[in-house]
Amino acid sequence: METVDHAAVTLERGIVGDFRGAMKGKPYRRQVTLMERGDWEAATAEVGHVIPWEERRSNLLIDGFDLPQVRGIRVRIGDDVVLEITRETDPCERMEVLADGLRAALLPDWRGGACAMVITGGTIAVGDEIRIER
Repeated sequence: METVDHAAVTLERGIVGDFRGAMKGKPYRRQVTLMERGDWEAATAEVGHVIPWEERRSNLLIDGFDLPQVRGIRVRIGDDVVLEITRETDPCERMEVLADGLRAALLPDWRGGACAMVITGGTIAVGDEIRIER
C-alpha cells in the first residue's frame, strides 16, 4: 500500500495506479473503496489494537463525513469526482491476520467501508470536501 496526498480518478481505471480499479466487466462496481476513520478506529479499539488504516487496504479514508449505507447514493469529492455507492465492502480473511476478531468487528453497520464506481472522474486530494450529490 502506498499513501498519497492526491490522485487522479478515471471512469476506466478508478484511482489511477490501483490495479483493482480497472474496469472488469460492465458495470464494475468496486472501482474505489472508501472507509470512515471513525469506523476503523472503533473496530480496532474493539479488538484492542492500534492498526494503521492502510492495513485495511481501502483506497480512501474519509474523516468527518458519515458515508451513506445505501446503494445508488452518489457522493462528490472535491470539485469534480462523483462516485456512486454500489455495496458494502466485505472484510476479508486478511483482517484476522492483523488481529483476532477484526473481521467480525468490521461487519456491523458497514464498518468495513463502501465500494463505489466512478461516475465522473477528476483529481482528488487530502482535505477535499466530500458531500452527497444532489
